[in-house]
Amino acid sequence: MKDKTILITGGAGFIGSNFIPYFLENNPETHLVNLDKLTYAGDITNIKEIENNPNYTFVKGDICNRKLIEDLFDTHKFSGVIHFAAESHVDNSIKNPGAFIDTNITGTFNLLDVAKQHWMNGPNQVKKGFENARFHHISTDEVYGTLGETGLFTEQTPYAPNSPYSASKASSDFIVRSYFHTYGMNVVTTNCSNNYGPKQHDEKLIPTIIRKAITGENIPIYGDGKNIRDWLFVLDHCKGIELVFKNGEAGETYNIGGRNERDNLYIVNTICKILDEIKPAETSYKKQITFVTDRPGHDFRYAIDASKIENELGWEADENFETGIKKTISWYLNKYSS
Repeated sequence: MKDKTILITGGAGFIGSNFIPYFLENNPETHLVNLDKLTYAGDITNIKEIENNPNYTFVKGDICNRKLIEDLFDTHKFSGVIHFAAESHVDNSIKNPGAFIDTNITGTFNLLDVAKQHWMNGPNQVKKGFENARFHHISTDEVYGTLGETGLFTEQTPYAPNSPYSASKASSDFIVRSYFHTYGMNVVTTNCSNNYGPKQHDEKLIPTIIRKAITGENIPIYGDGKNIRDWLFVLDHCKGIELVFKNGEAGETYNIGGRNERDNLYIVNTICKILDEIKPAETSYKKQITFVTDRPGHDFRYAIDASKIENELGWEADENFETGIKKTISWYLNKYSS
């Protein structure tokens, strides 16, 4: 008998589709309802391995559709929300910012507000049976802006978003925060560094490098390739999300980062080197690397201080970049050759 039902939004996307099988395996008494619009970034085949799990239900729909969300809460009596759904590609936000405002801001508000109506009678008055109901908002380190050559993002770093994407995520973070401080709602937020691993959309950096390499195309790298990101293996992120959802303190924010700062040149050269070893071509894949015009407002460096989640909740990453990238390359080679 399941003891609670949790709404997962965006569970057919990259991180969500890794999280759902992970969470179901660790929490067999919980039922998950996956609400996903199945835009270009969502792929139902990402979650085919659990489609017949009796504790899993898929619903195609849009978080901007408030009536749908209300109906789902009425039907399932959710005791938790883990909110992944978002427009997330920076380049797309530059071309079409409106979609990011709609989904990331209005969609998040809809979810929060409907959850509040179902869980609370008024400010700081939780309805009976929903004492432990929690809203977990998944966000990004991009809300903090950019770093120079030194320093780390902490939970106290002032927000300074530089793209329409990061601005929309910053807005949604503040809305979540306001529902804690105004209504006493049980919310937590996690801000993660750059995820990589299986099931990521082909448009992203690492899948693009692998795909372009093995098809013999030019491998595009923005600018001089020296932009730095803190890389986090997706299953390590999933473990952190579960810990915060279960054990994080209400109203708090937790930064999740892999402590794997690498610039884009290192990323592309490492992938090419591994491909040269396991899938050699006539010449090194490195010869396909091509530098292209940098994106507008391209943040130079992100790096997260994950001390809070490490010290307070006992989280630690299982993968460093060198181990995680090998697993990632293996998964994509299998995908692109099938």
